[in-house]
Amino acid sequence: MKYTTLVLSALFITASANANNVQQAAPDAQPLEKVAPYPQAEKGQIRHVIILPQQAHEDLYKVELLPGKTLKVDCNRQMFGADIEKKTLEGWGYDYIVINKLSPLASTRKMCIDNATHQEFVVANTGTEGMLRYNSKLPIVVYAPADVEVKYRLWQADSAVSEAVAQ
Repeated sequence: MKYTTLVLSALFITASANANNVQQAAPDAQPLEKVAPYPQAEKGQIRHVIILPQQAHEDLYKVELLPGKTLKVDCNRQMFGADIEKKTLEGWGYDYIVINKLSPLASTRKMCIDNATHQEFVVANTGTEGMLRYNSKLPIVVYAPADVEVKYRLWQADSAVSEAVAQ
């Protein structure tokens, strides 16, 4: 299936494990505690909350989680793996994501002629666990280690539909 990237402004709320209040990006966003009793972040973790805007045909959208770290890198390609679990809020049936850890940084080994470095967000490979159903009715709640950034990207299915060739 062909996907094209859709750039949208979505609300992004981050609540620290030590903070009792949630910073809100919009006045109509509810604190997470009013939606459901999601657990507080454990020591060394941060709870990230993504609130998506309502779409006319939400079945045509997906959310890709992009956990990673901003690092000083050279000309090589760097990558992480991610240990991700989907958990369900008991008694509510709402899912949330726990990123337990990122694997050690892996890199290609090509020779960088100029030895120049730059800051870059290095994304962890989340496999199929990182592609989520779009649902503006519920927040996407992600628990991650304090040193891991959580970003996301929205995908929209192309409106053109092609037929397979029978052989």
